[in-house]
Amino acid sequence: MDKKRQNRFLWLLIGGGVFLLLAGLVSVLFERQYQPDVNPTPAVVEQVRRVSLQDARDALDEGTAVFLDVRSSESYAASHIPSALSIPSTELARRMGKLDPGAWIIPY
Repeated sequence: MDKKRQNRFLWLLIGGGVFLLLAGLVSVLFERQYQPDVNPTPAVVEQVRRVSLQDARDALDEGTAVFLDVRSSESYAASHIPSALSIPSTELARRMGKLDPGAWIIPY
């Protein structure tokens, strides 16, 4: 192969590598831009609303709250509040997006 062809091939190879690198970088940037924040900032103790047993019972009877069982799947299967959702605490960060942010959620 003559010298001129070798140089063209080399520049084509380098150009293709740079293109792939830039395409990958753009892909990563756009993917990162559209990912929702699934790890909300934890509340401080003073911000957490405590629910009395009577308020929880009323919410259950009236259907005004979502009860979230954060125990293991085995514990949930053994017994749980009727209509409670099961999201074990180990999966909570990953599955938080499935909960309605406007709902009154009572975790237990």
